[in-house]
Amino acid sequence: MTLLKTLNKFRSSSLKFSRYYIQRGNAIPDYVNLAYVTYESTSSETFANPLIIMHGLFGAKSNWNTLCKKYYEKTKPPRKIVAVDARNHGDSPHHNRHNYEMLVLDLKVLMENLEIDRACLLGHSMGGATAMLMALNHPTLVGKLIVEDISPISIKIGNLSPLIEAMMDVNLPRGVSLAEARAKADFQLIQNGVSKREMRRFLLTNLVTKSDEGFGWRLNLPTLYADYKNLENFPLKKGKVYGGPTMFVAGEESGAVKKQDIQKIKTFFPNSEFKFVKGAGHWVHNDKAEEFLNITLEFLNRSS
Repeated sequence: MTLLKTLNKFRSSSLKFSRYYIQRGNAIPDYVNLAYVTYESTSSETFANPLIIMHGLFGAKSNWNTLCKKYYEKTKPPRKIVAVDARNHGDSPHHNRHNYEMLVLDLKVLMENLEIDRACLLGHSMGGATAMLMALNHPTLVGKLIVEDISPISIKIGNLSPLIEAMMDVNLPRGVSLAEARAKADFQLIQNGVSKREMRRFLLTNLVTKSDEGFGWRLNLPTLYADYKNLENFPLKKGKVYGGPTMFVAGEESGAVKKQDIQKIKTFFPNSEFKFVKGAGHWVHNDKAEEFLNITLEFLNRSS
């Protein structure tokens, strides 16, 4: 295992913050080496299982910076916090396949490289489905599971192809500032049918400066366009069960997790509980950040 690239590192007497890639020797080609950020103590304190956080589709680990710092500060006993970029997102490598089985492989390799024998997993949407499948397929690797606004019974992600097409159809400018580029791209996204301002702002976080003075999308749009239907069905298999502590946190206004499906969900996650957050949609951690933090912290800090 060798250090491939260091992107950013910050160290203080109490907190180490680092961003980097890990190169895995003789890796199976289906794996990608995920980019990640850690928040951890530089002291010799005893830690509980690390908490690994996985974003949703079109997201990135940077979306979780504020919450990561709060988890680091408030989990008791202390935990190392690891936020990752999924393949085809953020700073992670692009790959021509994108499905939940591949996302689980990436996570498993990351844990091996970081020498994490057991972790608590928190995932939103696509990241939540990845966390669920990891727990079902490799239950000994997962201490606790937090799933945000996605169900293993009826996944609701909608028709993503118009959004991906809208991004691919943007004529990216050159020779302007990033702010100007995003403004021009925003106007084109409106023309391409993305009417909701909040969705456009979210998508535009993926527009970044390239080394040739131009701009590009961090997302692997062609692969996501080709494979997005793989994300519409969760690969449940009869007999697979994760019996560890599990918390489903859903937005009451989202509809992604249906109350009538709770008993079916408990067939696969028998030790699960459910919180439906009033006033929250699909992005509970953003719509009701403080309530989401309190719910998940209470769950993580329980002794059992």
